[in-house]
Amino acid sequence: MKDQYEIRNRFAAQVFSGLVAAAVLMGGSLWASAAGADEIESSLARGGKLYDKWYKVIGADAPAEKAPAYPASGKYAGKSSSNWRCKECHGWDYKGKDGAYSKGKHFTGIKGIQGMKGASAANIIAVLKDKNHQYGDKMAAADLQDLANFISKGQVDMDKYIDRASKSPKGNKAKGAAYFNTICLGCHSKDGTRPKDMDKTLGKQMGNPWEVMHKIMNGQPDEPMPALRALDRQVIQDIMAHLTTLPKKR
Repeated sequence: MKDQYEIRNRFAAQVFSGLVAAAVLMGGSLWASAAGADEIESSLARGGKLYDKWYKVIGADAPAEKAPAYPASGKYAGKSSSNWRCKECHGWDYKGKDGAYSKGKHFTGIKGIQGMKGASAANIIAVLKDKNHQYGDKMAAADLQDLANFISKGQVDMDKYIDRASKSPKGNKAKGAAYFNTICLGCHSKDGTRPKDMDKTLGKQMGNPWEVMHKIMNGQPDEPMPALRALDRQVIQDIMAHLTTLPKKR
């Protein structure tokens, strides 16, 4: 445990130096995508973490009862900590039954959230509070706002960055190594096997590249992992390409 926390305590310095290095490698265009716009990336990133595991983000217990919209026949119907997660119905690629969750143990038959892209936050919050979702008494107004912002403005079309058939990221492995070794290494180590309490190595996690991209962009709930969504998408693609070269076993 001590070793694990020592790694995480170096997080801030590593991230700062990594972001500077990334800016240099990109010719100073690190935040080009957000230039001239009101700062909303932090809200989108927090909303992405809420979409992942909202109760961890707000420090709440997972509801004891099954989520109302989750089908009784679903594999995770008896696991409230899973079936209340937005991603469990709508997928890491946001396409629900039409995406990576079109089959397998996560299949629910529920559609994705792409139809809400560009919708007003007020309309999305109304859906989040309706009888099918019932998040109104579980999250504060600020939480619902961040989640709505993510659904409206934070989704990306992952097919632009990941080949769906091969699950391969469309990035440059060599460039990705430079980004990873300056931004990510402090917590994950050079071979992507840390921290010790991480369920799978980063190389193994690339079996689900949509989840990896979501977490790189938005961070890990209740962990000091930076959200890189303010960076150019090419950087994220390149990091993912490098992850495919890392070992799948510790």
